[in-house]
Amino acid sequence: MKKGKWTFLTNHGRVLVYIAKHPQSTTQKTADKIGVTLRTVQKIILDLEIDSYLARQKNGRNNTYTIDPKMPLRHRLERDHIVGDILDALGADNQSKRVRQRE
Repeated sequence: MKKGKWTFLTNHGRVLVYIAKHPQSTTQKTADKIGVTLRTVQKIILDLEIDSYLARQKNGRNNTYTIDPKMPLRHRLERDHIVGDILDALGADNQSKRVRQRE
């Protein structure tokens, strides 16, 4: 993407959507696909984990991520929507449906 062009999603949103579509992806692959550094993805995942938007499960040397689709969006103008709404709209609804079925 050209420098100075704006997009609708933040890097946090992109990481969340990518993980929803690819819950077993490595942080390096996530970074490569999104176009940010590995460290940026690690920080975003930590942010999302601290605020309970996703949970990390260690499987040997790899991680598997689970997203809580019922978490509200953070901005005060968007709090009446949940993460699952965004995931559904962007075609990442398989992960959010799996989580909903387990509840």
